[in-house]
Order: sequence, then C-alpha cells, then structure tokens
Amino acid sequence: MAKPAVVVVGADKGGVGKTTVSRTLLDYFSANNVPTRAFDTESPRGTLKRFHPDITEIVDMTTTADQMKIFDTLNAVSPSVTVIDVRAGLLSPALASLRDIGFLDAAKAGQITFAVFHILGPSIASLEEIAETAGFMNGAKYFLVKNFINDTQFFQWDQSTYNSYFHRIKDATELTIPKLNEMAYEQVEVSSVPFLKFVANKGINDDAANYSFVLRGYVRHWLANVWSEFDRIRLTDIVGSKSAARSSEK
Repeated sequence: MAKPAVVVVGADKGGVGKTTVSRTLLDYFSANNVPTRAFDTESPRGTLKRFHPDITEIVDMTTTADQMKIFDTLNAVSPSVTVIDVRAGLLSPALASLRDIGFLDAAKAGQITFAVFHILGPSIASLEEIAETAGFMNGAKYFLVKNFINDTQFFQWDQSTYNSYFHRIKDATELTIPKLNEMAYEQVEVSSVPFLKFVANKGINDDAANYSFVLRGYVRHWLANVWSEFDRIRLTDIVGSKSAARSSEK
C-alpha cells in the first residue's frame, strides 16, 4: 500500500480562502484519479463538507477522539491522501498537536508524506504566521499560497522583510491562486457543488443542471490556471500517486 500522505490547508487568520483552496485540491485529486478523503475542522458547521459531502467528515481537531479519527486510520483506509481543512486560528495549535502526537517525527522519518498549504493574507500578520509555523516544517513540504479568489489586494511587502520570513523555512515554495469572476464564484457557492461538477453542468446528485454557459466558462478557465500551479509543483508526485489521465469532466 502507498505511503499515506496528509495535506493540511490553513492559516491563523480568517477570511483568506482556505476552504476554497481545499476544494480545488479535492477536485484536482479527483480529476487525476487520486483516491482522497477530507476532514473539515470547522465544527460543528462545515463548509467543505457542503461541497464534498461524500468524502468529507466534520471533526473537532482540538479533541483527542477526533485526532484519533484522522491519524489512527491513515494506514487503515484505502484513500492514500488525506486533506485537512483547518479552521481559522487553528493552524499553529494544530501543528503543535501534530508534534505532540509524534506525527511530525513520523513525517521527518519518511513514514508519512506531509504537506502544508499556508494561505497568506495581505497584511504583515501573515508574514508573522510564517515565523510561527517555521518550527514545525522540518520534514514537510511547505507551500505559501497567495489567494486572490476574494479580490485580495496584496500590498508589496518590503522584499528584504519578506525574504527574512520566507527563507526561515528551507525549500518553501510560493503558489498563486488567481481571482475568479465574482458572479461565477457566487453561482458555484449557491449551487453547493464542486467546481468540477459546476463546469460539467451537473447537480449535487450528478443529475443534469442548467448553469450558465458563460459562468461555467469562467470557472473552467480559472480552474485550469489553478491546476497549472499544482502541476508545476508536481503535486501528484509529492503525494505518491503517479500522474494519470485526467477525467473528462472538464
């Protein structure tokens, strides 16, 4: 059986689009035929589960019982990739918990593949978050994600200041999630379906839908750009799955 891979998506600041990035990851893995399960830590109400109900479970990552649901089952389930959408304000405490249970040591020893998608906000506070997470990244693939989906306007950080934070983590990689047309984004939200299903004009139960051709086109183009970033970092290789022909839902 393939070595389990855990992908954590989070930030210590709210409103930066963590769940949107998690949704693009689940669609990407689905299109590349990578078996995946997900955990939504926005307990008791989970946004990720609303879009991917079949593979997502809502958990409270601050409790030992729910930590066991996630990490005691890594080698006992068929999906080899686990995506964890960490709620706002919980990234640093979650990483501390992973350290305390020995997960980070297992990742460092090569027993588990561990990747962190750290969603940055536009303020200096996001750079300070990098300093907070730096101590947990030994043995992890670390991605700093600028997410423009919500029309975020990143001010131009002083380059020397930015570098002083960025270079604290060896081999950290930057990713960019481009902006999506506002009306298209809103329509997907209202439809409560994955981006892939929206593009394919399918409803919640795979029945035929009647979404706008124009809005579907915007989502298709945007999703292709997002996936090009995941292709660039060779994400399927990172999680230990050979690249396969993508599904034709696009």
